[in-house]
Amino acid sequence: MTIQQGQCTIFKQNCLSGLENFASGTSYVYKIALYTASANLDYTTTAYTTSNEVSGTGYTAGGKTLTPIVPTSSGQTAYVSFNNVTWNPASFTCRGALIYNSTTGAAVAVLDFGADKTATSTFTVTFPTAGYSTAIIRFS
Repeated sequence: MTIQQGQCTIFKQNCLSGLENFASGTSYVYKIALYTASANLDYTTTAYTTSNEVSGTGYTAGGKTLTPIVPTSSGQTAYVSFNNVTWNPASFTCRGALIYNSTTGAAVAVLDFGADKTATSTFTVTFPTAGYSTAIIRFS
């Protein structure tokens, strides 16, 4: 199996259909779920799945809720990122993650950590700064 980082095609389609909204006060809730190296996640992923999702101390199926940083733009690029998310206590091994809309179940983006990451007490996913060239989700 393989994890390949990128925005999911269904997310792009949903954005064009008006089915995604990262602004505060919306009814959409975004989450991040962690996966083992056995997961098969890439741009074709359409929805959250429990297949090869991490299990272990401090981790609950479905992952954690993300807090979006207010969407903004600079020049020709619109972007959004998220506040960091931490599992504490944590005892598990993961290889990647899926950001998804937990209201609809639709996939947003796949993250590949590059190698297995083992948590022994605390595990934090650190998102890049919300900037036109660095935010986790960008449209240009």
